[in-house]
Amino acid sequence: MADETETSVVAAEPPPPTLADHLAALPGVTRAAADKGEMVIWAEAGSVESLMTTLRDDPRFACQQLMDLCGVDWPEREQRFDVVYNLLSVSLNHRLRVIVQTDAITPVPSVHTVWPAATWWEREAWDLFGIVFSGQPDLRRILTDYGFEGHPLRKDFPLTGYVEVCYDEDRKQVVYEPVKLTQDFRNFDFLSPWEAITSLPGDEKALAARAEAKP
Repeated sequence: MADETETSVVAAEPPPPTLADHLAALPGVTRAAADKGEMVIWAEAGSVESLMTTLRDDPRFACQQLMDLCGVDWPEREQRFDVVYNLLSVSLNHRLRVIVQTDAITPVPSVHTVWPAATWWEREAWDLFGIVFSGQPDLRRILTDYGFEGHPLRKDFPLTGYVEVCYDEDRKQVVYEPVKLTQDFRNFDFLSPWEAITSLPGDEKALAARAEAKP
């Protein structure tokens, strides 16, 4: 009788966790995915300060630099703003994007204690979008004038603004006045050049010859 050989089944070892797995396991992170070769995570606004500290100090991430903080306006959403943090790890040579959502009232915790340079970016997001950052001691305008009304990068902000700056000759000073849209009283021609122009300069002789040739 032939000897029966027993084959031992070796259980396959699970693959090592990826960067996305490590990020998804962090407190406050709701989702992590790769987008065009760059890691993106979505996080709860309330946990952003502790999350950023972990991303800076944990050797798995080592994001030493905050390269940018910007806003994105989605006016049709209840939480209309995305606050986007672009982080860079110099030692690990990777970038990481963190996105949190908020509305026009609910503040997002400031990260200026994690990266002092965040003060400039948070001031810009407040100035242009009206995003509020709690714990930020210097939340004031940075790109527009102190007397500016509204937040110009909101999608519902009028392209002309609300006021215009002009020099008052009588008062001998620069003053703010309501915007006067003189172009509202003009007649616009919305035809394309190919529809509106029937002849081009220099074609007069050709048109005259063509008219004479007609019976």
